[in-house]
Amino acid sequence: MSDETDKESQTEEATEKRRRDAREEGQVPRSRDLAAAAVTLSAVTLILMAGGPLGEGVTAILHGGLAHSRAELLAEDAMTTALADLSMQALVVLAPILLVTAGAAIGSSVLLGGFNFSTKAMSFKGERLDPLKGFGRIFSRNGLVELAKAIAKVLVIGAICMALVASELPEILAGANTVASNGIGLAFSLAGKAALWLGGALLLIGLVDAPWQLFEHARNLRMTREQVRQEHKEAEGSPETKSRVRQVQHQMARSRMMADVPKADVIVMNPTHFAVALRYDEAKMRAPIVVAKGVDHIALHIRELAKTHKVATLTAAPLARALYHNAEVGQEVPSSLYVAVAQVLAYVYQLKQAALDANVPTPDVPTPEVDPALSDPPPRH
Repeated sequence: MSDETDKESQTEEATEKRRRDAREEGQVPRSRDLAAAAVTLSAVTLILMAGGPLGEGVTAILHGGLAHSRAELLAEDAMTTALADLSMQALVVLAPILLVTAGAAIGSSVLLGGFNFSTKAMSFKGERLDPLKGFGRIFSRNGLVELAKAIAKVLVIGAICMALVASELPEILAGANTVASNGIGLAFSLAGKAALWLGGALLLIGLVDAPWQLFEHARNLRMTREQVRQEHKEAEGSPETKSRVRQVQHQMARSRMMADVPKADVIVMNPTHFAVALRYDEAKMRAPIVVAKGVDHIALHIRELAKTHKVATLTAAPLARALYHNAEVGQEVPSSLYVAVAQVLAYVYQLKQAALDANVPTPDVPTPEVDPALSDPPPRH
């Protein structure tokens, strides 16, 4: 009763993760009736198509087993040799049937639930030995359906056998007085007809059973709303975990940013709070890019790295604030700041030339003009 109550609360369709986990556990839809029908029909089709060669092969095995005299069989290793020879002949005769039926069994299973191999399905599970749960499975809805199918199959097989024997009774009685080859042929013919009718009946049952197995499999994988919410929570991670991940990502990004400061051409800053590192390669870049930026202690760290690696610095508070608020690390400076940034880079290049050549005068420190709306944007809400 509790199982049925649980099923009623499972109103949500299975998620992709739920289906994937079920396949790993070996839970895939399978129809034994469809597989039995495929095996039976494939075997009987082969028997009917190749009945002559199969009958000759069985006749040869029968003759081979009865052709040995008593004296030959009493000889040393004669029985072992005869058994080995006849076994090989039987294997050759039956090999086509075995291969075809094996292929049909595998193909019918793969057709319904796809190919799946799971070691977890073969592992020992103690609850399978629980008699109470076993009785619960027997008297469950699925158990009653399986019982109904089993009764239907018994009735169908019994009816087929009775009808076949009744219709073929004269030939069966006449076969008792015929030669062995004719008797074997008659047996194969009767077996083929019985298997053909049986396969057809099993196919009808399998065609009904296959949709039922798909429905029952999907029903068993359904989830409660709480299970869906819990799975989404586990997939996304707890708020604490996500916060920690963001913190680590920020630390990694900051480390990469600081590693790029020595490659900058100039650090634009105000005396205390802001610092933005710029880099420009005329051959590779369309416009200067921001390689690092920060405020307060991060800005202080940028300035210290610039001093250590002898990167040029320029105090221009409005431009530093504008670059910080309007350009992200790794991006080009906005076009509205091109003129101001060009003045700064020109100053840096002239400063480097003056350091290399005493005849070049030291340039005047520029005062880039910046739109106040860019350097002091309104706060975001």
